[in-house]
Amino acid sequence: MLNRRKFLLLSLFAFVNQVLSFSSFASTDSRKKIIKFIPSTAEAIPAIGMGTWLTFDIGHHSDEVLSRTQILKTFLEAGGSVIDSSPMYGSAEKIIGLCLQNIQGNPQIFSASKVWTPLQDHGKQQIENSFRLWGLDQFSLLQVHNLVNYKEHLQTLIKLKSEKRIQYIGVTTSHGNKHSLLIDIMNNEPIDFVQFTYNITHDEAEHILLPLANKKKIAVIINRPFDGGNLFRHAKNKTVPDWAKQENINTWSEFFLKFIISHPAVTCVIPATSKIKHMQENMQSLYGTLPSQSLRLRMKEYFKTLL
Repeated sequence: MLNRRKFLLLSLFAFVNQVLSFSSFASTDSRKKIIKFIPSTAEAIPAIGMGTWLTFDIGHHSDEVLSRTQILKTFLEAGGSVIDSSPMYGSAEKIIGLCLQNIQGNPQIFSASKVWTPLQDHGKQQIENSFRLWGLDQFSLLQVHNLVNYKEHLQTLIKLKSEKRIQYIGVTTSHGNKHSLLIDIMNNEPIDFVQFTYNITHDEAEHILLPLANKKKIAVIINRPFDGGNLFRHAKNKTVPDWAKQENINTWSEFFLKFIISHPAVTCVIPATSKIKHMQENMQSLYGTLPSQSLRLRMKEYFKTLL
């Protein structure tokens, strides 16, 4: 039975959802949705996904679960599908599963999680736990998190892929770590996806990783698109330049995300948030047109002046 507090919370979330559905995303209906294609299969996925690091690690607080359910619902209703998580992210996988249970209509998602442990047998148990927590029979993508024991875990993932329990396999890094090892894996292992850091101030990936992914036909997921929030701090109290607004880039979130997904080798970017307003802003980046190469260079040069 619902107590008064929970009833009021549910009523509030229902109202907010109606407002978002009929106003915030209504303008996107007539705009082009930005879709990318997974090179190994040509499957189409939305270019803006959702990360869950920190933002979905909320323990077992029921009020917070309702809040994250609304975040996820906002993401899905705005056209998103790629949800990325990991056993490293505390309670995030469990919260995703609870949120999916709370959303009616069997939402269609592109589920991406990871294996993160030094031991192969423990990795197998970890993967089975992820299936249970998400409430899934099949994962869209499983990745070796931060390349930990990648050789043995890739053996496990290859077997699961052959059994059709997962569709795609990949590996991840972050913060620019282990790029030389990542390059070796991209050159020699049968992976479908790679995940690493790339944003308007950390553009090292443009030199080797992104061209290599394009050459090897490996899909690319980008993490830390806002540099842990640092990009917004640099842009604080500053407005998006008029020349960017003329290209329908109206917020700093859209500025940063469209810069990333306009690189031809990038398949998807996974910003994380715990606020509906920020999710709304992120998902506006899924619509419209992508910056040209000349505009991307102008965006990068302009942002350097704010650092």
